[in-house]
Amino acid sequence: MSSFEFQQGPIRPPSEADSLLIRTTVGCPWNKCNFCTLFKGMQASVRSVEAIKKDIWAAKQFYKNRKFKQCFLQDGDSFSMDTEDLIEVLTTLKQAFPELTQISSYGRAQTMTKKSSTEMKAICDAGLNMLYCGLESGSIEVLKQSQKGITPKSIVKSAAQAKQAGMKMMAFVIAGLGGKALSAVHVRQTAAILNQINPDEIRVLSLAVKAGSELDKLRLQGEFEPLTEIEMVREQQQLLSLLDKVDGRYGHYHGINLLTEINGKLPENKAHFSAIFQRFFALSEQEQNNFILGRRLHYYASLDSMKNQLVFDTVTRELARIEQDKMGELEDIFYQLRQRMI
Repeated sequence: MSSFEFQQGPIRPPSEADSLLIRTTVGCPWNKCNFCTLFKGMQASVRSVEAIKKDIWAAKQFYKNRKFKQCFLQDGDSFSMDTEDLIEVLTTLKQAFPELTQISSYGRAQTMTKKSSTEMKAICDAGLNMLYCGLESGSIEVLKQSQKGITPKSIVKSAAQAKQAGMKMMAFVIAGLGGKALSAVHVRQTAAILNQINPDEIRVLSLAVKAGSELDKLRLQGEFEPLTEIEMVREQQQLLSLLDKVDGRYGHYHGINLLTEINGKLPENKAHFSAIFQRFFALSEQEQNNFILGRRLHYYASLDSMKNQLVFDTVTRELARIEQDKMGELEDIFYQLRQRMI
């Protein structure tokens, strides 16, 4: 390895696209979530402080005079590092890139709750001031079904620790993760947890069951019934309606979602978000199918895209072709197209 080479992991949050990426851990220390295949076959490990520091200085040489405001620590959970080691890495990062104002990482609730409040404060003071939390659901039933390895209690405790330490927190929620059987409890209890922890930002993702995942096997065995596209939007609408103690940012802007125009701040934009849902459900069934197909085929970016008559007519012809050729149930087509987006 030359002095300019450094490791890069396979994932980072969408908002970290322009960030400096430094790999502190390899894989995920849990790696059992039944909807995830990202780290499948990868042996989880914590990289040595020496190796990480070499990467930091190699990155400094590689990027030369480029200045970064943000850095994301890869892969799955930097909090699995010993606190002293993590602080040493953070200190080196600040030495190499003194212009950094935000250093972030994924963090599992079960890992963070093993850190003391003093340790969490020291980590934040050293520079790690942004936490990405894969909440996914606030329902114990859904978390167990998904094999997340965390509990609502640990989520609340880790969120409180992070906030007390001074860290910002972004929570990810997966619409549809409970399937049809647990949809109601998934929405209700996820909203309850979000109202309790009040994260700085909430990002909602639509479930796309990855081929080859354990959840996909359950689906094929008939033990997990995914929501339809319409049901998933309805679930997102219900979740939003139940959020009454959240005053942070809220967004659906990941491409896997249908209504990506839902992006702003609560509670200020809640009425606007609700109006977008109402607009979608006011469409006829044919128009809804047109919009869903148009989003999944990347013709549409938002509901407003349907105003372009040329594009609308193109999607209408594609929809008619699918129905005429009897390529399968339309919902199955949507399902397959959604799978390709992950």
